Amino acid sequence: MMQLILKNNHIFTTVTVAYKGMVTNISNILVDTGSTTTILSVDTVASIQIEPALEDVFHTIRGVGGTETVFMRTVDYLQVGKCSLQDFQVEIGGMDYGFNINGILGMDFLIHAKAIINLPEMKIDFT
Repeated sequence: MMQLILKNNHIFTTVTVAYKGMVTNISNILVDTGSTTTILSVDTVASIQIEPALEDVFHTIRGVGGTETVFMRTVDYLQVGKCSLQDFQVEIGGMDYGFNINGILGMDFLIHAKAIINLPEMKIDFT
């Protein structure tokens, strides 16, 4: 089990991302069951050299926070606690939603990882 953090009635966690052998930990990731996909801030993944490339196709996504232009990247793995999903596809964007956030952990990860969110104990576990 991994501890979740409650801030302003939103649940946050930390993820570990690996890309081409480089690894970074990113805190302040919103756990969002209303988001279809997982999105990471372009600023937080720059340290592992994820940046837009000429061949990238950019998409506009829409959500409660507004619209965002993103590009896709398949990372070596995305990990929350002890749960790691290999060759996981994430969206990368500016994440300018008017409050401090480094990413969104969406349903694509939560479903594939078989996440169990325990709100009374503010923990996330995986089966």
